[in-house]
Amino acid sequence: QPRNGIARSAEEAREIAREIGFPVVIRPSYVLGGRAMEIVHDEAQLDRYISQAVVVSGDSPVLLDSYLRDATEVDVDALCDGEDVFICGVMEHIEEAGVHSGDSACSLPPYSLSPDIIAELKEQSRAFARSLNVVGLMNVQYAIKDGEIFVLEVNPRASRTVPFVAKVIGVPIAGIAARVMAGEKLSSFGLQERELSHIAVKEAVFPFARFPGVDPVLGPEMRSTGEVMGIDRDYAVAFAKSQIGAGAQLPTSGTVFVSVKDSDKERIVPAVQKLSQMGFKIIATSGTKRYLESRDIPCTKINKVLEGRPHVVDAMKNGEVDIVFNTTEGAQALADSASIRRTALLYHIPYYTTLAGAMAVTKAIEAVRADILKVAPLQSYASR
Repeated sequence: QPRNGIARSAEEAREIAREIGFPVVIRPSYVLGGRAMEIVHDEAQLDRYISQAVVVSGDSPVLLDSYLRDATEVDVDALCDGEDVFICGVMEHIEEAGVHSGDSACSLPPYSLSPDIIAELKEQSRAFARSLNVVGLMNVQYAIKDGEIFVLEVNPRASRTVPFVAKVIGVPIAGIAARVMAGEKLSSFGLQERELSHIAVKEAVFPFARFPGVDPVLGPEMRSTGEVMGIDRDYAVAFAKSQIGAGAQLPTSGTVFVSVKDSDKERIVPAVQKLSQMGFKIIATSGTKRYLESRDIPCTKINKVLEGRPHVVDAMKNGEVDIVFNTTEGAQALADSASIRRTALLYHIPYYTTLAGAMAVTKAIEAVRADILKVAPLQSYASR
């Protein structure tokens, strides 16, 4: 598990946070949907959280966990009858750990995890199911950082991922779980794990357009109100279908605005390079522009909102920006870039606030440009 602690007072929370080291993930002891859950980067943010978001006491403790930067989050759904275990699916999140699992896009099967990691995730999930004597469905959430597996949550119940998994593998796992809970043995259903010849991407659908003034940046508190699925034999095409299903109109040409935090500058290069090669014009804020030009990527500087007009929000409102890559870190940077995300939402400009999302959509745009999106019935995938 990530380093963690339980605090029953404000002073205890500060002591645990100092011991663990910032940033930390903090939440009430019992939550659903990540309610009142935050990533806090310093003691000032921690004090604000304790004074405004929750009441900390002996009866209402808060949990603090070390925040795993740049980790990959994974969901595993399993069926168990107390003895036998069937792994229904291993889902790799496309957004990094720290974005609520209900808000993160994910792929089934995983698109980048090694066979050894997948095998270990399955083995650990089987061990959890048996040790907890689960009868029915179980969901486990993991984070993988530098090849090490961390356990985030074990839920001995059905998760919101069950309908997605059932469609992808073609097995009615909710119905089977109900029958197992009523006393039937898992062995009577003849379930077998098999290699899938297709890949599916689940994407969340958000209600931000209905709430003026809301910042659409993603975090540990769940904000989505639905989800869609894209399925294909190719990961990039499946991701493209999921974006289209969620209402995004992926551009095949135009201008990309890029402004990313320092730790993402190196890793955003392949995506921006690919878009530049496809003929997209790149515009960036000064720091990002300098870095991209040092990597031989031509781009044009555009002002941040605080630097004066004409700035990036003006360009977005004028129809001069077709897609936005904007990653931030820290409370001040997040506040400074809120108008960018809000304008993208109001003007229906595709925007990606995580590095993984930017990488995935670049591959999706390449697939759309190649005109390889084909429609096929779900049964043509799941029945094979």
